[in-house]
Amino acid sequence: MIEGQEDVTWDDWVALADACERSGIEALFRSDHYLSVMGERERGALDAWAVINALAARTTRLRLGTMVSPTSFRHPSVLARLVVAADHVSGGRIELGMGTGWSEVEHTASGFPFLSMKERMDVLEEQLAIVHDGYFGDGSPYSFTGEHYQLRDLKARPLPVQQPHPPLIMGGAAGPRAARLAARYADEYNTVMPTLDEIRERKANIDAACAKAGREPIPFTVMTAASVGKDHPDATDTWINGSVEQVKARLAELEAAGVSGVYLQMQDHRDVEMVERIGRELT
Repeated sequence: MIEGQEDVTWDDWVALADACERSGIEALFRSDHYLSVMGERERGALDAWAVINALAARTTRLRLGTMVSPTSFRHPSVLARLVVAADHVSGGRIELGMGTGWSEVEHTASGFPFLSMKERMDVLEEQLAIVHDGYFGDGSPYSFTGEHYQLRDLKARPLPVQQPHPPLIMGGAAGPRAARLAARYADEYNTVMPTLDEIRERKANIDAACAKAGREPIPFTVMTAASVGKDHPDATDTWINGSVEQVKARLAELEAAGVSGVYLQMQDHRDVEMVERIGRELT
């Protein structure tokens, strides 16, 4: 998991993708931001879905996706078509993470409206419906009328390569409304930098919402800062940090708490050696 808004160049992305494929890492995910979140306004950010489409064309087995794409950045029809294009380019190796967005200064700088949390959740709910039912469906005519979007007689073509569709991931703290939406639309739920108690609580919320919706529990995953093979000076209890043996023990602890997958948030996107160590010693 790479924070793409922190001056990750195209050459960096190529080096990361090559290292992942070379060392057997399953997936390379990136954030979807247009402004640094580390307080450095001079840092650059290549567009997430432009990069994913480009990487899709030059990789062979690596899965690619966002964690997560804010609904405020793109109309749902634009987002869905970018995802479907990447799915075709990659031969079916794309995943889509969707969320509300949270950085007000980023929205202001780029001219995106920054709505209230309730309004952002309203937009997310409409976008989830349009992407999931309109573009990730069976291609039947689809219409949608909401407060923010209206579609009439959409016949989405081409359909995604992946069947039934590219995995759709929601991210957040698994509050009541988010859990309900995840149970309706998501194939995975991800939460960021949680404690073990938060993992158990949030997973229970998602599982309960799925049960209420008549679904089996969806995979529950974690994204957290990571330093594999060496201690990071800023590491906290929620990190995955330390020697390979310590990291393996931490991963086993997360698995025992109900976590089915982990996104390791790299602190230095140019540390290709650590990427290779993760692939060589953890996969």
